[in-house]
Amino acid sequence: MTEPSLHIAHTYELAPAAGDEIRAFLDTAFEGDFSDEDWEHTLGGIHAYIHDSGGLLAHGSVVQRRVIHAHRSYRTGYVEAVAVRADRRHEGLGGRVMGALERVIDGAYAFGALSASDAGAALYAGRGWEVWQGRIGAVGLSGVEQLPDEEGSTFVRAAAGRPLPSPSRKLIFDWREGDVL
Repeated sequence: MTEPSLHIAHTYELAPAAGDEIRAFLDTAFEGDFSDEDWEHTLGGIHAYIHDSGGLLAHGSVVQRRVIHAHRSYRTGYVEAVAVRADRRHEGLGGRVMGALERVIDGAYAFGALSASDAGAALYAGRGWEVWQGRIGAVGLSGVEQLPDEEGSTFVRAAAGRPLPSPSRKLIFDWREGDVL
């Protein structure tokens, strides 16, 4: 059996039909719980996806987010919309997608971050991602807003050759519509 092919493309490189296919795939993979804001968060960065003759099997993207930590702004690779088709889970497809996204993080960002579902947490932990042990916030219209509900589900990963920020100081993410993290 031939291994399904991994594709890597920036959002601007996706043909309209490919973008539509990815969006439909994510709607199905997240069982209807993938909003227009979630789709917007997925765009503007690098997509890694696995495709075979039957269609999409897995997807993830990494987009740039600004994160303030200890009075410094970091360019951070934020992982979005990681999903594997239900009948193909536990075959290593999610790991292949994450491997591609981690290479982007290593080459372009100070560190990686993501917000994990309970179902996805084991994948990230098994790849060396760590639960952020510090506080989480976001810059809103009225200043920094605390995000206690994101604590315990936000994972970080050092980019190659770079240290992680210290959890003694909070991570403050840029604001966005919908789910902030």
